[in-house]
Amino acid sequence: MNTDKLMYKELTHLIIKSFYDVYNELGGGFLESVYENAMTLVLQQQGLLMNFGNEPAFKRLVYNKQQKQSV
Repeated sequence: MNTDKLMYKELTHLIIKSFYDVYNELGGGFLESVYENAMTLVLQQQGLLMNFGNEPAFKRLVYNKQQKQSV
């Protein structure tokens, strides 16, 4: 994934790197909850916060200053 054109590319890179770190450590075949817990631990160590509900989903909304004022 090319992250050069993304806003917050450093944060996006950190999250993707954390995903690969978890995958490389655990490999495949575990329940999703195992990966969820591992990602939570890795991201907490990086100083991020993640919340998982009953149905995990990812929605990336990024507003620039002008868009935020019009919402």
